[in-house]
Amino acid sequence: MKILGIESSCDETAAAVIEDGKNMLSNVVASSMNMHIEFGGVVPEIAARSHIEAILPVIQQAVDDASCSLSDIDAIAVTNGAGLGGSLLIGVLTARTLAIAYKKPLYATNHVESHVYANFITETSLPDYVLPPEQPKFPMLAVIVSGGHSQLVLFRAHFDYTVLGQTRDDAIGEAFDKVAKILGLPYPGGPSIAHAALSGNPKQFVLPKAKMAKYDFSFSGLKTAVLRLAQAQIGEDYTFPSIRLPERLSEAQKHDIAASFQRVAIETVVDKVVLACEEFTPQSVVIAGGVGANTELRNQLQEKLPVSSIFPDSKLCTDNAAMVGSLGFFKHERNLPADDPFSLSTMPNLSM
Repeated sequence: MKILGIESSCDETAAAVIEDGKNMLSNVVASSMNMHIEFGGVVPEIAARSHIEAILPVIQQAVDDASCSLSDIDAIAVTNGAGLGGSLLIGVLTARTLAIAYKKPLYATNHVESHVYANFITETSLPDYVLPPEQPKFPMLAVIVSGGHSQLVLFRAHFDYTVLGQTRDDAIGEAFDKVAKILGLPYPGGPSIAHAALSGNPKQFVLPKAKMAKYDFSFSGLKTAVLRLAQAQIGEDYTFPSIRLPERLSEAQKHDIAASFQRVAIETVVDKVVLACEEFTPQSVVIAGGVGANTELRNQLQEKLPVSSIFPDSKLCTDNAAMVGSLGFFKHERNLPADDPFSLSTMPNLSM
């Protein structure tokens, strides 16, 4: 069974063909990231216009790479939330049109939930992918960490899950972006912080961990603590403007602050994951979302968890359509009702 996945929730235009929920026949991603770097974040209007230009060529490339045609596709899955309204609209309208034209069932997918299903992709003939040897087993604990989301979700089975906890302010990826800006590191902040941390001492500075409800997160206090630390390192007080910090901080100071922040931010997540494993004893722990590519996160989880973790290939941690296709397969296989291609709408604020 072949599913065409379409993803356009932010700045990546993506399409993929997934067979039986696990075999990745193709995975094409066109990113407009370079257009947003100078602005220090994604500009919604630029992202939407980029999707308009890229969506049809990307879909055609995905189908060609899978050595099939749109007529060979059994169903179409598309992200309809959460995300940027204009970006989601391009993907949803395109998927609706294809579903009508080719008479294929259409399945709307939750972007955050789709990230979890990147872990169910275990086979591909595409080069340069390192995939899990087998699909996760239930009950499954999903650690969802990205620029917009930080959640712990317990899956008892497909589509049967409970959100144990989530961030009450900044998501962890958002905190990475903001700390990178404080240090004058380029956007996106996750890879920049991780790279700078390689040259720093993660134990150089003591930073706080927020004390929240059992499985909830908070990263805004940690971000503010980094700001105050950076000001103190150059001998200034809280009135010193953050925009001028990068020019005053030495490279060594930037590296040590980045390493210390990354350690504490990751520990904040891992501590909660360990606690959830002790309470719920899942058979599998899976990582989902862009921050799932972070090496420090992977190392800490492997060291501290009582159960082995499943990590998707780092290229499947960031936004892609393979994860959408995998989730769409399980909806189709379990006879979940298809969505109406004549009326499916976008849901920018959709949550799990």
